[in-house]
Amino acid sequence: MTPIKPSRTTLRAIRGAALPGYDPAAVRSGIVHIGLGGFHRAHMARYTHALMNLDADALGWGIIGAGLLPGDARLHDALASQDWLYTLVERDGVGENVSLIGSLTGMILAARDSAALLDAMVRPTTRIVSLTVTSHGYCLSSASKGLDVGHPLIAADLADPEHPHSAIGLIVEALRRRMLGGVPAFTAMSCDNIQHNGRVLSQAVLDYAALRSPDLVAWIAAEARFPNTMVDRITPLTRPGDIQHLAGHHGIDDAWPVFSESFTQWVIEDDFADDRPDWDRVGAQFVPDVTPYERMKLRLLNASHLAIAGPARLIGYRYIHEAMGDDLLRRYMRALMDRETGPTLSPVPGVDLPAYKAALIDRFANPAVEDRVDRVNTDAALNYLLDPIRDLLAAGDPIDLLAFGVAAWIRRVRGRDQEGRPIEVCHPLAALLRERAEAGQADPCPVLAIETLFGDLAAHPAFAGAVGKQLAAIYAVGMRAALAALARELDF
Repeated sequence: MTPIKPSRTTLRAIRGAALPGYDPAAVRSGIVHIGLGGFHRAHMARYTHALMNLDADALGWGIIGAGLLPGDARLHDALASQDWLYTLVERDGVGENVSLIGSLTGMILAARDSAALLDAMVRPTTRIVSLTVTSHGYCLSSASKGLDVGHPLIAADLADPEHPHSAIGLIVEALRRRMLGGVPAFTAMSCDNIQHNGRVLSQAVLDYAALRSPDLVAWIAAEARFPNTMVDRITPLTRPGDIQHLAGHHGIDDAWPVFSESFTQWVIEDDFADDRPDWDRVGAQFVPDVTPYERMKLRLLNASHLAIAGPARLIGYRYIHEAMGDDLLRRYMRALMDRETGPTLSPVPGVDLPAYKAALIDRFANPAVEDRVDRVNTDAALNYLLDPIRDLLAAGDPIDLLAFGVAAWIRRVRGRDQEGRPIEVCHPLAALLRERAEAGQADPCPVLAIETLFGDLAAHPAFAGAVGKQLAAIYAVGMRAALAALARELDF
């Protein structure tokens, strides 16, 4: 069987996947999404596709993707060659479901010139601008949580504000043009794993707009909307072997398919400027306040992911499911949720927290997902660990387990493993982190002094002491032995 390349002309010849129940050529753009990575294509675009299968009126909510980085050209070319169709493979421990997704209408490359992207954002038919740009894409100060006006991208945009290249600069300029043109404001919706992501986005946008015009910042504050959301679906990077598997087992020659776990969750505050898709008809939840769901996910899933990914990398594991097969790491994750991150949560309506924690362990252990520890270490924000630490310190509660996760993070960003082999550190401050971690070695203070990452935590004696104790142990006896010693000390 010769694999078939997806396109509008070949679509009905494909037999190895569930096909759209609508005509992809009839999809019209209503959403611009900045950051068209695998997660968005496995999550928001998947929900939108499912809604289009149910309701022809949803065809007006098609998604135009936007790439802000030079490397996005490869994805653009791959999707353009397939008429913006792509394959999603959803896997659990038993099998996989394969679908052709047709909710995309195009992709705009804006690394060099943002004119076409701004035109799309200003169009009256664009009612939502959504983002998955990771926490780094918001150009925030880790200390103040507001916009970092000294960030190189922000400084460059402020010097030439009508030709922006940052996500924040683009949103503000698009809203300015809509204001001047009498076009209603859109909803700016973050889908990133940031606590209170809508509030964070709103603050960054308003901070930037205030530097441009008092009238503009007042109009945005009154007219635009920034709903908080909670998103959840483990989506590893697509590997060459995945592409070969899809061709060999399902007869689909997709240049850039997406592979994810079968679990998915999306909770959205129902606060939109100008209409919205009925995503709740296909499994999303619209709620008045997303805070308890968001906090649950960030504190239990994301914090656990990062806390085990650092030690796993230094012990020698490549995949999260391999790490979860290690009883010591598995017990560490369970103790972390039960003793430190879980107690910082308030009740979550409709959620059984013990069952949710058990399901997380099973999801992380799913061998079908093959999520690399390096992906988690690259994508995860350090605040997943620091935010619950702040809450525990304020309450006078222990932070030993979280401190171990921070110490492992500091040991990893040194850029060398325990045998001296190089570790790639993908972080905006990678060079500074390597320099400080190398200088300090078993002493975390040089790294903790980076104010944009740690803020005032470095001056907190209980924090610096707990991290220092764990980092010293890691250097003295190695990662596994240090974690084993912590397990004996805390009896987990």
